[in-house]
Amino acid sequence: MTSLPQVPPDRAAAVTQALSRVMEPDLQRGLVAARLVRDVRVDGNNVSLTVVLTSPASPHRETIERDVREAIAGLGWPSTVEITWTAEVSTNTGFGQEGDVLAGVKNTLAVASGKGGVGKSTVAVNLTVALRELGAKVGLLDGDIYGPNVPGMLGIDGRPILENDKIKPLSAFGVPVMSMGFLTDPGQAVIWRGPMVAQALRQLLHDVAWGELDYLIVDLPPGTGDAPLSLSQLLPLSGAVIVSTPQEVALQDVRRGIAMFEKLRVPVLGVIENMSYFVSPDTGARFEIFDHGGARRAAEELGVPFLGEIPLDPEVRIASDNGRPVASRGKDDAVAGPYFEAARGVASEITKLNAARPDPLPVL
Repeated sequence: MTSLPQVPPDRAAAVTQALSRVMEPDLQRGLVAARLVRDVRVDGNNVSLTVVLTSPASPHRETIERDVREAIAGLGWPSTVEITWTAEVSTNTGFGQEGDVLAGVKNTLAVASGKGGVGKSTVAVNLTVALRELGAKVGLLDGDIYGPNVPGMLGIDGRPILENDKIKPLSAFGVPVMSMGFLTDPGQAVIWRGPMVAQALRQLLHDVAWGELDYLIVDLPPGTGDAPLSLSQLLPLSGAVIVSTPQEVALQDVRRGIAMFEKLRVPVLGVIENMSYFVSPDTGARFEIFDHGGARRAAEELGVPFLGEIPLDPEVRIASDNGRPVASRGKDDAVAGPYFEAARGVASEITKLNAARPDPLPVL
């Protein structure tokens, strides 16, 4: 005779106890201890609850859902489990950096490259749109004062207006966007020295009504010049993403870029290898035009995360030229997929850093 599972008198408490053993991978804490399990209700043998992710872009939802369902099933008596999902992104308060946080902006991160021509702006735009598609509230600042390409890649044309003494950013794909390209005539060259660049960045950051954002992404100009220095002094950065192509010449600049951010006390969230390989649409043959795997090796050598490989694909260029980045096609699109993987990795690294709250990085 099969014995029936014992049903505890307080079944909601039993569910909560069972879930106390389920871990959140980035926080390395139990869901219950981290207060990420809420509204546990039991109606007969039916269980419902809310699970809070650390980001709408968290890469761990499937793992957490599997572990939650297994933990509840282990009680024996529940017949159905209904999970409601929500997300709360943690706020970075700086790691001993200079400047004041932007009101309403939880995390500001820079996308940078040691040299030009590696597709940094394309990555920044698609990373931004991917985070938005995954449900995050995200804004984009085109910090390349001398060569603002973001408006064209997002298909935005217009001038921002002043509203309540703040500049109202333009918008595309649900993302507030600000760029020097909105303030200058097409083809007009910006010929400024360092102090003017710093002042422009200050205004584009602090005089803009960004609203409530989980992430503000800043597309920096290439190199290790005035803009990264100014940005790091204007506000605390959650971290920097370094974009590189695989060949050794580009990787030398990756090392310089990482060294620069270390000196500025900005954590490096990871490295993305752009133009990693090319797959022929006719034959399916793979060509490693700029070599392959160099960015991963550099990341391992320097002890920073590797956020993924993005192939060289003509569709990415065509989409950018048409003002509709490939990430706007959604996470299930084959060409857009690598940007979504990188976006999840960035969100994960920010969660880890904010949870760890490491000591301020030393000034080198």
